[in-house]
Amino acid sequence: MAFLEFKNVRMAGMSAGVPLRRACNLDIPDISADYDAASFVEATGVLERRVDEDLTTSDLCVAAAERLLADLGWDKSEVDGLVFVSQTTDYYLPATACIIQDRLGLSQECYAQDIVLGCSGWVYGLSSLVALMSQGGLRKALLMAGDARRRVPLNDPLFGFAGTVTALEYQENAPGFQFHFGTDGSGFDAIIIPDGGCRNRVTPDSFKEEVIDGRTYNRLETRMKGMDVFSFGIMTAPASIKKLAAHFGFDYREADYYVLHQANLKMNDMIIRRLKLPAEKFPSCMYHFGNTSSASIPLTMVTQLPEQLRTRPVKLIACGFGVGLSWGSAAFTTDRVVISDLVEVPSPLSSQ
Repeated sequence: MAFLEFKNVRMAGMSAGVPLRRACNLDIPDISADYDAASFVEATGVLERRVDEDLTTSDLCVAAAERLLADLGWDKSEVDGLVFVSQTTDYYLPATACIIQDRLGLSQECYAQDIVLGCSGWVYGLSSLVALMSQGGLRKALLMAGDARRRVPLNDPLFGFAGTVTALEYQENAPGFQFHFGTDGSGFDAIIIPDGGCRNRVTPDSFKEEVIDGRTYNRLETRMKGMDVFSFGIMTAPASIKKLAAHFGFDYREADYYVLHQANLKMNDMIIRRLKLPAEKFPSCMYHFGNTSSASIPLTMVTQLPEQLRTRPVKLIACGFGVGLSWGSAAFTTDRVVISDLVEVPSPLSSQ
């Protein structure tokens, strides 16, 4: 059973970076004959997204990290751990975390690692980094999570770009974090990019477009079995939250806020109903940012709960679920966290 608990680590700060450029889903061309923009916005809860194909996930994370480090007053030489969670790394190799270490000017003694996960990635990354820190081996560390998918603006109005940073600090007797995780690899093809890896290499056929469920894709773009993913999400997320609470002996209904992966409005509404909790305890940022994969939980915290997190202790339950199929829930309490203002990153072409 994948239940984990780690103490002696506190959340010190959070930040998020998004492209300056906005894309409104009411303005984009019709994607298919049966696509209606207004109906899409009503069904998914996504009005606009931040997209810029000249920015990478690491660009957004670096911009957010620079702001957060300044706001925290941390010396970069003190940061001795960095975990980067993304499905859109800079290169196939090397690890993007190594590149970010150099771009930020962190110490060459810094631990740096990539984790390739999507919607559950922030929770998985959080557990990995907290575990490394809980014995005091790493004292200050950064968890970066996000995605910047190519060809998103016209091909799929659901997904947006974002990069987030969560600063963690070793502190003796800090209450820490509790986790529950699960995996169902039998559903690996529910959300998939078929070609481009070692299983199916890139060939000329990879670029040929095909119509699936009324939408046009090639084999190098993300495709999704929508109903399979919907059924998976509405069953798995509430079950995971309840299992987490039952295992660690607390009432899941007593959290101040529940931060879900921002999949789409209908899915999250169904999860809320299954948990029988008030909707106002579930902050959401998908209306303005869309589905930002592993960035969605911290992006929601930064944009929707900044004052609460800055000014008082807040008891939170976070749950990520999606590609893999993979899911994870975390329970933790923050106490006056430094929350940086949202960083809007201009296109690198605008300075040329």
